[in-house]
Amino acid sequence: MSTNGIGTVNRKKLFSGICLALLPTAFSFVLVSNVLQQLKTEFILSNAHVGVIGGAALWGMAIGLLTIGPFLEKIGFKNAARGAFVSHLAGVTLFLAASPFAGEPFAFWILFLGAVGFGLGNGLIEVTGNPLTAALFPDNKVTKLNHFHAFFPGGMVFGGLLGWAMVQIGMLGPLNIGHWTAQISIVYIPVLIYGYLLLTENFPKTLTAEAGIPIREMFRYTFTHPLVWGLIFLKMISLGLEMGPSRWIPEVLQAAGVHGMLVFVWISGIMTVLRFFAGPFVEKFSPPGMLLGASVFTAIGLLLFSFVESGIVPLMIAATFFAVGITFYFPTMVGFMSERFPKAGSLGLILLMGMGFVGAGISNAVMGDIADRYIPDALDEQQTVMILEEIEERFPEYVAQARAASGDTERLMELGFTQADVENVLNLAQLSLSYYRENNEFHGRYTADTMRALLDSGIQQERELTDRAFAVLRPADNYGGRVSFLFGVPFAFLLAIVFLVIYLKDKKKGGYQIEIL
Repeated sequence: MSTNGIGTVNRKKLFSGICLALLPTAFSFVLVSNVLQQLKTEFILSNAHVGVIGGAALWGMAIGLLTIGPFLEKIGFKNAARGAFVSHLAGVTLFLAASPFAGEPFAFWILFLGAVGFGLGNGLIEVTGNPLTAALFPDNKVTKLNHFHAFFPGGMVFGGLLGWAMVQIGMLGPLNIGHWTAQISIVYIPVLIYGYLLLTENFPKTLTAEAGIPIREMFRYTFTHPLVWGLIFLKMISLGLEMGPSRWIPEVLQAAGVHGMLVFVWISGIMTVLRFFAGPFVEKFSPPGMLLGASVFTAIGLLLFSFVESGIVPLMIAATFFAVGITFYFPTMVGFMSERFPKAGSLGLILLMGMGFVGAGISNAVMGDIADRYIPDALDEQQTVMILEEIEERFPEYVAQARAASGDTERLMELGFTQADVENVLNLAQLSLSYYRENNEFHGRYTADTMRALLDSGIQQERELTDRAFAVLRPADNYGGRVSFLFGVPFAFLLAIVFLVIYLKDKKKGGYQIEIL
């Protein structure tokens, strides 16, 4: 027990609860991704619909971060935790409530709102969890924030393996535990556990509220302090380096014959273990030293990925360097903000995380554009042209079939594809061929998007064509992804230089110092 602002606080129980509250976030990310293909088939959704549902969780998270986060000092930890609990329960319940309406047009919106509920709960846990951890452990913020954030990759591994196992088992007596409803229902368990642990307890005040700093002063300090914004800019780069390459690493490793689940478990497992044992690193190297090391390891990992084309062992070594590098970025930078600029309060932490996700979005887009620009260099020209021409020849018939079945749920389920999806494949193929015939070269984005749209269309009658497209696209995606990694290396070294300067300045002053309010 400890005392902080509102009487007796059970620090151990609160921290256990907020750590477990990251499991619904991890589960929702991995399990929703795991069931998207089932949803597409059962609800007769287009790829665009599936993409919107997958992205809705991020929208909900952004809503939670931006609308509640800046005013946490006024709202309080307990009310934010209540909001997360209600949002998570509502999100899971709404998502499952769509099941009886499969095939109805409005069912998409039920799924969408459920996904937004997931995301809102996830955002409110981030809003609550980071400042709460700092308030519970004001003298050990960086270490405990690493412990807190270990539950996200750990939850991803556990949830991912659980969902995979449920699909492999399938029927368990009369129950199909591989069905999407069974997988999503699992999220109820950690939600109810963290709700019991958190909502029955007293919470401390935020550090700025405890210190008596007015909200207006917190806003003024945060928005006018140049070093606060400098750290936010560094966070945008670091989260971009973490999330941007993550889009392509599975492609590179799978092209070398490494199973995607192995890649996922390996990287997430390394992150989980290292974050749980962050304490010795904090004591020995200090936060700037850890971030310096993280930047160097990330740069080496990206360099190895850029030049190692095949071979399981060298590619797993590259994955290990990358995983070690990105492990400490997120929680250590949050802790660094709280320890060096505590007057920024929850607002500083929310801006740090929110702008970090903006940087990650930019990185994803830029690296994707770079990869697509280089994909044509690795495409088999003859095979690619044949595939595009076959789509141009045969897909108008599929468009006509889907159009004729419009509004007939049973017929659409029998076809197994939607008009929007096959029209998208056909339109992209026509754009790709038009560009190729005019310029005698492939347009990277059009051509790659045609192949991806074909793979996602799910047309059983074109399994042979789909297999050929996969065989053409996989090595090209591998090459384009590896080239895009190379563009991230200078940014990793830039971070290394900045954190080296901070580390040396701290050392000159006698070591790393925590600012006390």
